[in-house]
Amino acid sequence: MNFTAGGTFTTINPATGADFRPVALASAEETDAAIERAASAFLTWRGLAPGERARLLRAFACVVEAHIDELADLEVQNAGHTIGNARWEAGNVRDVLNYYSAAPERMSGRQIPVAGGIDITFYEPLGVVGIIVPWNFPMPIAGWGFAPALAAGNTVVLKPAEVTPLTAIRLGELALEAGIPEGVFTVIPGKGSVVGQRFVDHPMVKKVCFTGSTDVGKQIMRGAANQVKNITLELGGKNANIIFADSDLEAAAAAAPGAGLDNAGQDCCARSRILVQASVYDKFLSLLESSVKAFSVTDPSDPASEMGPLITAKQLASVQGYVADADVAFQGSSVAGAGFWHPPTVVLPRSFTDPVWTEEIFGPVLAVMPFTDEEDAIRLANDTDYGLSGSIFTRDIGRALRVSRGVEAGNLSVNSHSSVRYWTPFGGFKQSGIGRELGPDATGSFTEVKNVFISNS
Repeated sequence: MNFTAGGTFTTINPATGADFRPVALASAEETDAAIERAASAFLTWRGLAPGERARLLRAFACVVEAHIDELADLEVQNAGHTIGNARWEAGNVRDVLNYYSAAPERMSGRQIPVAGGIDITFYEPLGVVGIIVPWNFPMPIAGWGFAPALAAGNTVVLKPAEVTPLTAIRLGELALEAGIPEGVFTVIPGKGSVVGQRFVDHPMVKKVCFTGSTDVGKQIMRGAANQVKNITLELGGKNANIIFADSDLEAAAAAAPGAGLDNAGQDCCARSRILVQASVYDKFLSLLESSVKAFSVTDPSDPASEMGPLITAKQLASVQGYVADADVAFQGSSVAGAGFWHPPTVVLPRSFTDPVWTEEIFGPVLAVMPFTDEEDAIRLANDTDYGLSGSIFTRDIGRALRVSRGVEAGNLSVNSHSSVRYWTPFGGFKQSGIGRELGPDATGSFTEVKNVFISNS
């Protein structure tokens, strides 16, 4: 669909600060028309033979594969992602489509033993699913929503973030190229207050998936309550990276920049709170300084770049405000001149209530504090409203298991900082969200379980 009534927005290349490409935005009326079209397409899409839905999702994956470089280059220019990350992200969309293409032919219900007849269950698709995607990871988070939703037999309307809509728009075009019927997957660029609000308010949208800030997630939750509408929320994080004295300190310090500074720290999973056992605190800080100063911050189109710019001038100003009020231990390099660049920065909070320790900065800032023992580490890691992810570095497998069970977070890694694998569930505790994405059960979250009893009398 072509959208023209909501005005236009000019995207910006964050590496240069220059205008990049104008995008036409949808109005509330155009959004409603797209939702109604998706509701009509649902009647056909849900009725396709499971094998045919699977074939079309595989075809979509093949078309994405053929456009990996194009999608990656677009993300570098629109979102400031490093080219290495952007290629991985485009490949992740392909992989997620392939993974969930197996689901349509394997979504079977159960036969439950009962007296007086037969009892069976069905997984029924919901209908139209509205997916609201953030600006920090536009491609993969879109795929995490639309791939399992489509596999389960739903149709999808997707709103990309206003500042980073370009790869989502292109994915919508590629879906049509792959043979996905019109109306089954529709990308609707526009403002959250317009398009996103219609997803929440429109009765034909049966579920809303939102990734973004906790404050906006709460607004969506309140709005969805008016219709008792199904939601999945993946929200903020202020994640702990726990370094025990018995760990491989060199490896932990080498991993810490990638754990907290990837995508310039604009990552809900960023391990931005580093907790170090007091006996090795000074040694670790020295090792961390070397690894942060070696972290490559260059033009994101350079294959050697490990970190690009922040997304907007507003986000840069926000990060600068936090750093100006903090005790800075050391900083890495950055890019001078135009663009929204900020150096990797390590700060030493004055207390455990310091804003740099408690608030989600969403920038390349790591805060380091000491802890005493295992119990103290768990207590400090849990001293937050969030609970999305985290890491634990130790050579003691028993300790790793105890701390993993004690830390209140949805995704933990031991001696690693990875949070997302498309074949495992992803989501948060506490104010980091509701529900789970990815993994083998994600398609079920886009269905209702129907129970049918058949009397044998």
